[in-house]
Amino acid sequence: MQRWIKILKAAGFAAATVMTPVAAYAADARIGVRTETQSMDPHFSYIGTSKATVLNVFDLLIERDKDLRLQPGLAESWKKIGDRLWEFKLRPGVKWHDGVPFTADDVLFTFKRAGDVPNSPAPFTTFLSDIAKAEKVDDLTVRISTNTESAQLLLDLADIPIISQHAGKGAATADYNSGKATIGTGPFKFVSWQPGGKLALVRNDNYWGKKSDFASVDVLAMPNDASRVAALLSGDVDLIEAVPPDNYQRLLSDPKVELFKINDVFAAYIHMDTNRAETPFITAKNGAKIPNPLLNPKVRRALSLAIDRKAIVSRLLFGLGEPAGQLASPSMIGFNPDIKPTGYDPAAAKKLLAEAGYPDGFKMTLHGPSNRYVADAQITQAAAQMFERIGIATSVETMPSNVFFAKASAQEFSIFFIAFGSPQGTAWLSLRGVLMTFNKEEGYGPSNRGRYSNPEVDRLTKLALGAANLDDAATFARQAAAIAYGEDAVIPLHYQLNVWAARKGFVYEARQDQATMALSLSRAR
Repeated sequence: MQRWIKILKAAGFAAATVMTPVAAYAADARIGVRTETQSMDPHFSYIGTSKATVLNVFDLLIERDKDLRLQPGLAESWKKIGDRLWEFKLRPGVKWHDGVPFTADDVLFTFKRAGDVPNSPAPFTTFLSDIAKAEKVDDLTVRISTNTESAQLLLDLADIPIISQHAGKGAATADYNSGKATIGTGPFKFVSWQPGGKLALVRNDNYWGKKSDFASVDVLAMPNDASRVAALLSGDVDLIEAVPPDNYQRLLSDPKVELFKINDVFAAYIHMDTNRAETPFITAKNGAKIPNPLLNPKVRRALSLAIDRKAIVSRLLFGLGEPAGQLASPSMIGFNPDIKPTGYDPAAAKKLLAEAGYPDGFKMTLHGPSNRYVADAQITQAAAQMFERIGIATSVETMPSNVFFAKASAQEFSIFFIAFGSPQGTAWLSLRGVLMTFNKEEGYGPSNRGRYSNPEVDRLTKLALGAANLDDAATFARQAAAIAYGEDAVIPLHYQLNVWAARKGFVYEARQDQATMALSLSRAR
């Protein structure tokens, strides 16, 4: 346990000092985002852009800094007080935006609701899976019993936004979208949200932590890369996220622009339907129905061999990334150094297709988002062209991310481009989220949209999640990864570098979790 505590940095803090507010400015700020939130409901989706947006308004028990280190949030301290038992001391004096005091009742209410939001494309059940019981000791003390001896609970609590019982009781997702229930404790108060347009926020002058430099902030949906860059250069916005790689050098040389970059925790990959006997977007080349070829490991390996990862990084990301062989990045605990990115070998790919019974290939549609990840539509198109070279007739269909994720979660695709981030800094988060057998009740595999399943991967990942020390957890994670990637459960493509751009006079604190946060934007001092 001590090794867990040491590496998690902030885990077990006895106390925390509230940050001194900085001098406030009256000026507004405008932020252009490539991907807007799917909802203002804090528990509708844990997908990164949605979670980042709602955290402008809501807080977490445990926060993460820009380098993913745990920090006190609404819980000012925590400690382990017995076998599988933790005690959390809540921050005193915190009030909801409507003036009602924050208490332990709100925490318990959050735990009951977070995993039970209808139609969620990415449910929070996975972050609740280690909680056996939560109880109120007093208004500012909560005790949580866990299912394992590990400190995984601390990492998971840094992913669950806390909502108010008085505003959230009986509230539906629509009530958060309209603002009726959007009452948080966070650095900004909700004003209004128009999907596809503007999220309007005003500063919470009673915030318990660091206060924003800006009295109001508008977050503007700008999915078109060229339009977003143009808005920055014209002064229509002060900050943009997801700087297009092909504009990087141009912006870098512009004296009126500042760039802020950091290594990303997201890995791009291709997900495949490895469960159904027939899959909706794959047929013979003449259009006839055929059994799902993605069930065959040789076909999956052929697809992986067909991808020229180095070409994607150099030509589409302009060098702002590196090829990946697994979803965990090299800096993460549990990364398996023996798993290398698959090399580009179309001849070997064709041979494997023939061995699998598809010497002439087949026909399929590759789906992907058009406004979620850096160069996502272009990468989807490039991957399709690479599949064409090994004899697979591949069409492409991309769509806005809010449509894409809903369809992907409903298993409406056969094969699709996507990415997964591990802001917890561990390899077993992607194993639990993407590669464990889908189990809604237990919170396993919430992002396993291809329904890959291997009992041994499940067993080893559970051991990693429940390990009392990080060394054991990392060993189990490496073993699980070796199995899953050894049979090409998914096809990892690359890790990307995340870049923001701001007008001169503004400073942005770049975050490894890819989150664009209004509080991270400030005036240059």
